Amino acid sequence: MSVSSRTNIHPTAVIDASAIVPASCQIGPYCVIGPEVELGEECTLHSHVVIGGPTRLGRGNRIFPFTSIGLEPQDLKFRGEKTRLEIGDHNTIRECVTIHRGTPGGGGLTTVASNCLLMAYVHVAHDCHVGDRVIMANNATLAGHVTVEHDSTVGAFCPVHQFVRVGAYAFIGGGTIVTQDVLPFSKTSARRENRAYGVNAIGLERKGFSQERIQKLQRAYRTLLVSKLNTSQAVEKLKSEADSSEDVLALIRFIETSERGIIK
Repeated sequence: MSVSSRTNIHPTAVIDASAIVPASCQIGPYCVIGPEVELGEECTLHSHVVIGGPTRLGRGNRIFPFTSIGLEPQDLKFRGEKTRLEIGDHNTIRECVTIHRGTPGGGGLTTVASNCLLMAYVHVAHDCHVGDRVIMANNATLAGHVTVEHDSTVGAFCPVHQFVRVGAYAFIGGGTIVTQDVLPFSKTSARRENRAYGVNAIGLERKGFSQERIQKLQRAYRTLLVSKLNTSQAVEKLKSEADSSEDVLALIRFIETSERGIIK
């Protein structure tokens, strides 16, 4: 690929000869794209973006200045093994975000799905998996091996501990230190102490949930959080209720498969 012949690539950009950069991409000043990097169609790198490989991006991603993607993980056990980063379509990755490749001990792969917004200074560490339509606010940080399920929001200045799961449609308030699994559909905050405050009703409504779906989840959360039942007893009660919705069943499955325990 001849950089000089491409008007959509700034002359100060440095692009490895093996990198795949479609003609529809816009590459701004002082970007560095290393070997084994593949960009999808219509990606925009504004300026000063560094992408190392092996890394693959889908189409329509917008990456802002001083972002670092696909470089080596910050894991002392890493010995230069060939691991990967895969990013989906139509993500917005703002200034100074860092996303690292995987490690052999974690499956060798870090993933960010599609239609996500990663605000300034977000960090996604090795072997993390971020689902579709996730929002991570400024300075939210994921340690290694974290799973953030689809349609969830991680607030500003939230550090998330290794191996934690954040459930689908969850909302984590800013400044919350997350050391256990965050329940799907929940509001979790460090307003007074780290705890769940019930259903993320406003967020679910914005995502198109009907009032009936939200009300079933609210009843389940009252059983889980407000009753005098412990977690195991509450789960058994939810299982016994004939009108349990698919959402409630997903909540039960999440609790039963938790390895770090859940934030209640």
